[in-house]
Amino acid sequence: MENGEINVFEQAGGEPVFRALVDAFYAKVEADPLLRPMFPDDLTPGKQYQLLFLMQYFGGPETYSAVRGHPRLRMRHMPFPIDENAQRAWLKHMLAAIDDVGIAEPSRSIMRTYFERGSAFMINQFAPPTENFLTR
Repeated sequence: MENGEINVFEQAGGEPVFRALVDAFYAKVEADPLLRPMFPDDLTPGKQYQLLFLMQYFGGPETYSAVRGHPRLRMRHMPFPIDENAQRAWLKHMLAAIDDVGIAEPSRSIMRTYFERGSAFMINQFAPPTENFLTR
């Protein structure tokens, strides 16, 4: 990383920590009645892709791009109905997984900020307004 930025992948503990993060997150998803139906029966491929993506994004090996190409996260998530409730549930589980794994500062804050922003960007289902403000 350049310009004095920390390498989150290395600072957080490398692949073993990111693997533990993904495992902790998916354990929460498996138990979540809102999110579990959005995921395929076999979670193994998704876990592997998420692991590779997160390691690469946070400064680790570029295996994800070699295997899957450009992440195109919004496009890859478009088939799934992600509303604010799903986004909040996903984010709650990911932030809890960061704490469960014990990722320390400053990596903890960097990762939390990324997941807060990134999960909001994935929302693709919006509730209609309860009132039409254009006709008032």
